[in-house]
Amino acid sequence: MTKTRLDIARIRAARRVIDPVFLGTPLYRCEALEPGLGCAVSIKLETANPVRSFKGRGTEVVASLLAEQGPRAVVCASAGNLGQALAWSGRGRGLEVTVVASRFATVAKLDRIRALGARLELVDGDHELARERAAAIARYEGIRLVEDSLDLETCEGAATIGLELVEALEQAESTEPAEPAGTARSFDAVLIALGGGALATGVGQVMKALAPGVEVICVQPSGAPAMTRSWHARRVVTTDSADTIADGVAGRYPIPAVLDDLLLVADDAVLVREASIVAGMRLLHDHAGLVVEPSAALGIAAILEDRDRFAGRHVVTVVCGSNVDADAYRRWVGGDAVNRS
Repeated sequence: MTKTRLDIARIRAARRVIDPVFLGTPLYRCEALEPGLGCAVSIKLETANPVRSFKGRGTEVVASLLAEQGPRAVVCASAGNLGQALAWSGRGRGLEVTVVASRFATVAKLDRIRALGARLELVDGDHELARERAAAIARYEGIRLVEDSLDLETCEGAATIGLELVEALEQAESTEPAEPAGTARSFDAVLIALGGGALATGVGQVMKALAPGVEVICVQPSGAPAMTRSWHARRVVTTDSADTIADGVAGRYPIPAVLDDLLLVADDAVLVREASIVAGMRLLHDHAGLVVEPSAALGIAAILEDRDRFAGRHVVTVVCGSNVDADAYRRWVGGDAVNRS
């Protein structure tokens, strides 16, 4: 594989500085989902941690380096999950954390950022405006700017998910007698939510380097297609707007260096409709007992939209976050869904 910015040795080292509360997340086959999807499905669950998303893996790496040698103050732009994760990791290491977000971001995410002790600044615009403001704060105050997906720590922290997936495959191969086909460890494709690209490039890097037989498929909403269009065009393609309930992946300006990495580690990038995202959330609620945010249902949505592609296969979907506004969730999934949980 042509070299990306990421490095397997650094990814392995990242596990030594990430709080164990974010590591070793469950990987299990969810047979209850399978009749509705037509294939074997396993879940890599990245929601059962203090910030309810995979982002803590990356911010742990960022914060550990800053605590050792960097500035004691840090700023980031966030749709909500990165901000929570950086606030959590920074609080434990005595860092001053500022998070810039759109005032239209999910209220529950903004409330948690404040509760975790970060200074929160809101902008009257979308995530791209928040990115511009965070960069301005970093320049003016002379502090570290954390740019999700551009900063290698965020990608290589997320890549530790890939190490855990590969270890599961290796365990399946070494088990005697062989485990039955269809166990959680015997998958042949992994579906990854695609936004800025940290999760996709991180997990993709590890799979292509250590388990190249596994297909890496990135999934993005049709209403926020910039990175997927860029992947297919093999050049940066921007969009004027983003219109999707999956706010965590709603960027408009792909980062060139991240796209370069993604082109090397992803086998495909697909777009899914909003109705399929909602249907995926409903399936995860009703058949897996999971309340997830829209971004976390993108993998299920991809299966729903292309059943023939996945028929007879075993797919892992990374359920990447569960920070969702309760009122919005009721509207999308059903009036009694949250109350039944």
